[in-house]
Amino acid sequence: MDVLEAIHSRRCIRKYTDESIAPETIKELLSAAMSAPSAVNAQPWAFIVIDDRKLLDEIPTYSPYAAMARNAPLAILVCGDTNLEKAPGFWVQDCSAAIQNLLLAAHALGLGAVWTGIHPMEDRVEGFRKAFNLPEHVIPLGLVPVGYPVQEAGPQDRYMEEKVYHNSYGKK
Repeated sequence: MDVLEAIHSRRCIRKYTDESIAPETIKELLSAAMSAPSAVNAQPWAFIVIDDRKLLDEIPTYSPYAAMARNAPLAILVCGDTNLEKAPGFWVQDCSAAIQNLLLAAHALGLGAVWTGIHPMEDRVEGFRKAFNLPEHVIPLGLVPVGYPVQEAGPQDRYMEEKVYHNSYGKK
């Protein structure tokens, strides 16, 4: 699958088989995530691989839009480590790029995944902070449940000319 095909055909997948994901595949996903660009090449991310069924089942109790974690064999918690920042405040962009790489890699490997937001919702941040023993300088940005997809979602053309301006907002 080439990059443009992956970009245009990747969709959020929320239903998975119970098939486990091989350690080599997990490493490949994380390697893709860590290949993302980051401000001043700081790479201020930290990843927690969650495959403990009890932990996955508890996630929706403090992150209500992550109910699919209950049927995922795996989830990856993507956090920003503010102690590693060289350009303060850019950890959100850096970790977002890592999550997008992770989603594309999952799709290319035949896996399904979905990005569930955590930061800046303080109740969700605190829930993940407590559940995974995160220190104050490590902020959870998003959780990505991953698995072999049960559902299919095909490509969609999402291009909208009305959202494109040239040289100035509102100028066509």
